[in-house]
Amino acid sequence: MGAVSRLRVLVVDDEPLARERMVALVAQCGATTVAALGDASAAIDWLARQAADVVLLDISMPGLSGIELGRRLQQHPLPPQLIFTTAHENHAIDAFELDAVDYLLKPVRLERLRQALDKAARRSGAMPVIEAYFTVRHRDSLLHIPFSAVRYLKAEQKYVSLVTAEGEYLLDESLVALEQRLGDSVLRIHRNCLVMRHAVQELLRTGSGDEEQWAVRLQGIAQPLAVSRRQLPSLRASLRQPAMR
Repeated sequence: MGAVSRLRVLVVDDEPLARERMVALVAQCGATTVAALGDASAAIDWLARQAADVVLLDISMPGLSGIELGRRLQQHPLPPQLIFTTAHENHAIDAFELDAVDYLLKPVRLERLRQALDKAARRSGAMPVIEAYFTVRHRDSLLHIPFSAVRYLKAEQKYVSLVTAEGEYLLDESLVALEQRLGDSVLRIHRNCLVMRHAVQELLRTGSGDEEQWAVRLQGIAQPLAVSRRQLPSLRASLRQPAMR
């Protein structure tokens, strides 16, 4: 359940009872429902402001269908993984053309949802981390900082700072060594900065005109972090592709 517990799940279904049941099933699987919405337009608006790892998406809805919403979400800067739910089997081909994680027939069974979320966790790189915490120097002592609390790592002169939403701490390890050890858990945005994949909320354009500039917004960090031109292509590719382990 450890990997699944890190997933942020958005439920989209126009039937109130179906939404309530899906939220309850998600909780039984150990994941977190970040919102439960009734139509595609509400989902688009919500995802423009916040992030989800997985969208549990009903196919037959008024307005935009689940399939049409899935196509739009593919263009999102941080496209979530899709798990479709439906009472009919005839949309399966369309769903898997969108690289859906799974296609669940209603009424959705707990075990099938658990399997789908496990698969989503593997594909998104939300696997158990190499260690449960970082050991950092703080004044004259050593502290254990939970992996989930870390937002980014930045190199400054001879040191690397580990940054959380609450403060900064010093590490006795180089940025290169940390990148090699942490693998797909981190994303390089600059020669002196790694961000934690689990903390990324949004990749946004900050420049205007001919000066194209990009930054990433992290959970709990007020100021977006600049992305270098050199790292932008690989960062965008990493955010669009499932992480490999």
